[in-house]
Amino acid sequence: MMLNFPNPCRNFDASKNRIRFWGYDSAIEVSFFIETDALKQLCPEMDDVESGFLKAFDAAREQIHEVADRAYRRDENSHYSCILSVEDF
Repeated sequence: MMLNFPNPCRNFDASKNRIRFWGYDSAIEVSFFIETDALKQLCPEMDDVESGFLKAFDAAREQIHEVADRAYRRDENSHYSCILSVEDF
């Protein structure tokens, strides 16, 4: 499945220690979350603060989108959200 990621926005959810971003399956918006441990694996030199997580996301955005596209599965029970963890990379 090919998702689109036209929205470059992303935000840090400190309460759950992850970054949220959005993709689109046709007209359906899908929420994605990437855990900070996965970002640390992708960019080990990053600062362990919100700005560091956001910079790491931006630096690895293309790879993150590719993994999100592979991880997403649309079905009748879908909640249209997906969490990416270290195991996905």
